[in-house]
Amino acid sequence: MRPETVDPQVIPPRRSRAGNIEGVNDETLNLLASLLDDIFRVPGTSLRFGLDPVIGLIPGFGDLISGLASFLIIFAAWQRQLPTSTVTRMVSNVAIDSLVGAIPFLGDAFDVAWKSNRKNMHLLQRATADTSRQQGWRDWLFLLGLVVVMGILIAIPIAVLYLLIHFLRHA
Repeated sequence: MRPETVDPQVIPPRRSRAGNIEGVNDETLNLLASLLDDIFRVPGTSLRFGLDPVIGLIPGFGDLISGLASFLIIFAAWQRQLPTSTVTRMVSNVAIDSLVGAIPFLGDAFDVAWKSNRKNMHLLQRATADTSRQQGWRDWLFLLGLVVVMGILIAIPIAVLYLLIHFLRHA
């Protein structure tokens, strides 16, 4: 018999004990939160910041990218079947971050202090999941609502930028 060779790109992802696809575990999500919120430190101070306020300096596009990255932590909470109240708090953290982040420069300074992704990681790790329950139609409807809310939150900074440019062009 010939030994079987398997193309690594064809191997389906293995699932961890918690049912999460490998690669979207707590360690990976914690790394994402660190990258976005607190990977850099201002020398001589305890002030930490991440890529979120830095890429937020790119009008519209930066807020879009950070909003999509923030949604990964929220999606992990939904996937783990955390209580709706916890997921709603997580969306609220990102909503505050996105709404204030839409204000040029002031919003980026706010991002340094608010750290919505770090807050959401603490909520994710603190909450307990009901692993015996299957997700029903209400859970899927809630996820759809989350996607719509996150889409609106991501679109707000882009709309503000558009209105600002339109206002400045006609002033």
